[in-house]
Amino acid sequence: DAENESAVARMYQVKGRPANHPVIVHIADQNQVGYWAEEIPDYAIALMRKFWPGPMTLILKRSERAKDFVTGGQDYVGLRIPANPIALKLLSEFESLGGHGLAAPSANRFGSVSPTSAGDVKEEIGELLGPEDLILDGGASEVGVESTIIDCSRALPRILRLGAVTEAMIESITPIDSDSDLEEIRVSGSLTRHYSPRAKVVIDREAKSGEGLIALSEVMTPAGVTRLSSPNSIEEYARLLYSALRKGDSQGLEVVVVIPPRGDGLAAAIRDRIMRASAH
Repeated sequence: DAENESAVARMYQVKGRPANHPVIVHIADQNQVGYWAEEIPDYAIALMRKFWPGPMTLILKRSERAKDFVTGGQDYVGLRIPANPIALKLLSEFESLGGHGLAAPSANRFGSVSPTSAGDVKEEIGELLGPEDLILDGGASEVGVESTIIDCSRALPRILRLGAVTEAMIESITPIDSDSDLEEIRVSGSLTRHYSPRAKVVIDREAKSGEGLIALSEVMTPAGVTRLSSPNSIEEYARLLYSALRKGDSQGLEVVVVIPPRGDGLAAAIRDRIMRASAH
């Protein structure tokens, strides 16, 4: 419950998440936006209508109902309607009981590889959960990488985190602000080092014997190298990236070489995650 301070605090404790790092509030329908936010621009409403439910989080000026323990002490709140049918059912049931939204970050330890299945969640934080806690299995993640985050607190939107809702898709609805000198807003996944496995992630070099390799299927696997993922498309690359990084850790690999996909859109979002996973 995004309005229950003790519940949100326990979630932060389990994740090891800094208190000043905001969490996204997930809602069942667009009618809840006005509960959490104010001064909602027309372009934000247009984006909601086009891309919700889906992998898009909007940053809006918060209302008095969005408390510091959810916003990280900022004047903004992140809102999203997910597309997963089980998540939507949960949110709808919660709303029918009088709730307004659920605080829902990735179910992992802060800074580590995001889980993309219920099994990943159990492996990552299972030992930290109590008898009152449940893992709700909604199936494997359809997209793989986290949602696009868009700042909608100004005259024009700006992209704060790349994702499956791409720059071109957003520009089909509204112009985008490209000013990089605007005030920084803390959002999920914005740290230089994030999404990081235990293995060292190395980008764009030939893998050596004893190392792991993540690359599109057209890239050959050198002798003695453990192939962790061989996606046939950009979409499959995104869907399998985190599970491949986790597989490298489970197999005890010390180095994983990643050959990022080229291009814009979702490929750029994948490269962003790989760069953060490789940062020291």
